[in-house]
Amino acid sequence: MSPEAASPQLAILQFLTSLQSPARILVAISGGSDSTGLLLLLDEAVKAAPHLKISLCAATVDHALRAGSADEAREVAALCASLGIAHTIMIWQGDKPKTGIMAAAREARYGLLATAAKEFKADLIVTGHTFDDQRETLQMRGMRTEQVSTGIADAVLFDRSFWILRPLLFSTRAYIRAFLKERGVPWIDDPSNEDTTYERVRMRRQLSVDAGVERTIQAACEERLALSSKGAEWLDRHFRLHGGLLGQVMPDGLRQDRAVLNYALGRLAAVFGGQPFAPGRVQMERVLAFVTGSEPGRMTAGRVVFDLRRDGLYLARESRGILPLVLQPGEAGVWDGRFSARNGLSTSIVVEAATPPVTSTGTRGRMHYLPKGALKRAIAAAPVLSAEENLLSEQSARMVKLTPYFAPFDRFLTRFDFIFANRLSAVFATAPYARLPLRSIDGKTIRPGVSPWQSHGATLC
Repeated sequence: MSPEAASPQLAILQFLTSLQSPARILVAISGGSDSTGLLLLLDEAVKAAPHLKISLCAATVDHALRAGSADEAREVAALCASLGIAHTIMIWQGDKPKTGIMAAAREARYGLLATAAKEFKADLIVTGHTFDDQRETLQMRGMRTEQVSTGIADAVLFDRSFWILRPLLFSTRAYIRAFLKERGVPWIDDPSNEDTTYERVRMRRQLSVDAGVERTIQAACEERLALSSKGAEWLDRHFRLHGGLLGQVMPDGLRQDRAVLNYALGRLAAVFGGQPFAPGRVQMERVLAFVTGSEPGRMTAGRVVFDLRRDGLYLARESRGILPLVLQPGEAGVWDGRFSARNGLSTSIVVEAATPPVTSTGTRGRMHYLPKGALKRAIAAAPVLSAEENLLSEQSARMVKLTPYFAPFDRFLTRFDFIFANRLSAVFATAPYARLPLRSIDGKTIRPGVSPWQSHGATLC
C-alpha cells in the first residue's frame, strides 16, 4: 500500500493492536497539525477499544525560543483537558546556543519528553512524524551522501529508557489535516516552518512527488536490518574484547563481506572513539583499504588507533584529546563519550586519562599475551578517578559507578541497529537494551528486526 493512500485511522489501529498491554502512551504534542492529529486519532481509537487496556497522557515542550510559545502550550493543555487526557508542559530552561540551535532543541526536547514519561509512568513515547517529514529527511540526506538512507526510523530507543515510536510515518500531512477539519479541530502553525534559514524548510519547498520513495525506503530498511544481524554474527565469530579497553578483530574477520565489515568496523570505531557516528565514507574507505591489506602497521581515524598485526587488528582510543570530567556529589555524566560515571561520594571527583598510565600488576599479568604497544595504548586511554589531585582509594572508587557507554547507540538507538547494539552489550558485559514494547501480530512474536506495524502483510519500515 502506497503511503499516499495510507489511512491515518488504519495506521493508528494497527499500531495500537501491536502494542503490549496494558500500556500507557505519552503523546508528544506541540499543537501543530501532525501532533494534534496524532493525539485525536489515538484518543478516538483508545476510547473505541477499551479491551486493549491502553491509556494516554501528553506532554508539550516549550522551547522558549519565540514569543507566543507559552500561550500555544497552554492552548494544547486546554485541548488535552477537554479530552480528559493528563498533560504537562515542559520548558527548555537556560541559555540557548547561538549555533546548532535545531540539534540542541532536538536533544533538549527528547530529554524533557523522557522526564515527562517517567513522571507519568508511561511505557513509551509517540511523536507525530509523517511521510512528509520522511521525504524531507531523505531529500536532505541525499544532498550529503550517495548512499540510500533509511530516513526517519519508525522506532528509536532514547537514553536506554524509552522507545519513541512514530505510528503516522507513512501517513501524509494532507490526510491528517483532512481528519482534523472533519472534527472541527484547529491546529497551530509554527512560523519557523516557513523560515527558509532552516534547511528542512528549504527542502520542503523543493520536494516533488516521487511514487517510488516507499519502495526505496523499504529496500534500505531491509538492507540495514540485514547488516545489523550479520554484524552481530561477525562480532560473535571474529571480535574479542580485552580488559574492556582493547578490541581485537581476528584475521579471518578482516576477510569477510566488505559491506558487513564496513558496518561492524565503523560502529566499533565509533564505540572505541566515543563518537556518536561511524567515520564518514571517505575515512572508512581508507580504513578498509588499510585493514584488508597485507602489511602490518597503524593508522588513526575517528579518534581510534587501528593497529594491524599478524594476529589481527587491534582497536584502542588514541591518547590525544581526552578531556577530564568533573562530577559533583551525586552528579552523573559521560566521560570521553566512552564511559558513563555517577559520583556516589560526598566530594567532587575528576575522571580523566592517566598520564603516565597506571597499570596494576594484575592487569599486566592477565593480558601478558597481548602486544605490549597495543595494550599500553589502551591502558593510557583508560579512566582514572581522583579527588583533590589524589587517586581514589579502592574503597572510595567503589562509590563511583563507572560503566561502558556506547556513543552511537546509548542516546539514540534506531531499531535498525538494535540487534548489533544488543550483541555489543553482551560483549562488554553491560545490561541489554530495552526491547520494543510490542506483542505478537497474527500469532507471530515481534522480533527486533521485524517492523513494529504491518499492513496487509507488507512490512513498512
